[in-house]
Amino acid sequence: MTQDDGGAVRPTVTRGTRPTGAGAGRVLVAVYGVLALAATVRAGYQIVRHFDEAPVAYTLSLVAGLVYVLATVALARDWRRVAWVAVTVELVGVLTVGTLSLADAAAFPDATVWSGYGQGYGYVPLVLPFVGLWWLWRTGRPSPAAADDLG
Repeated sequence: MTQDDGGAVRPTVTRGTRPTGAGAGRVLVAVYGVLALAATVRAGYQIVRHFDEAPVAYTLSLVAGLVYVLATVALARDWRRVAWVAVTVELVGVLTVGTLSLADAAAFPDATVWSGYGQGYGYVPLVLPFVGLWWLWRTGRPSPAAADDLG
């Protein structure tokens, strides 16, 4: 983080990279934020009201929600390393839980955010980590103007 002459704190941007939460990244942050809110609130309600019915599923939904919260904050604040880890954990989670929930439906008596690869959320949980990883990769590369400055 750096501080400009006006006292505003801005994320430190590596030479030539673009902030993850700027431009089209704002839409990505917004989608992550909505999914974070939806998953966390749903999991909280299920844990408080019905935890004994499907503790594994509800705990996994809470973990997913917290991963989305972390990814949202990391992308918005341009915390690249944290964002890479959060989005990678999200991808592994949705692929693992999605596969297990289809292979052994009895193990998941109620759906999680990642069940059926995010079927209950319109498959957004399946697509989102791929978009997030692509965005991190794209914004982490030097822009054409910055590449000209280096040469």
